[in-house]
Amino acid sequence: MSASLAITHLVPLAEEFDKNKVTPGVLGFIVFAVMALAVWALMKSMNRHMGRVDFPEAEDPQNRSGDGTEASAAPGGGKKKNG
Repeated sequence: MSASLAITHLVPLAEEFDKNKVTPGVLGFIVFAVMALAVWALMKSMNRHMGRVDFPEAEDPQNRSGDGTEASAAPGGGKKKNG
């Protein structure tokens, strides 16, 4: 009995449905969900790869001993040329 009652309430809603209105529907949700999973997988992979990156860091000139060779640490002798 409750099924027939539900159908009688849904019939007026079906008549109000605009057949010219375009909605994303189930296919739109599936495409969005697949794209979200792909982005999540790519971010997880990128995080793992960035964790494996190891590069030598330049030595801080202030931590060097005072032997006067601070300028040779940077390319070009460490001196900026203006002009």
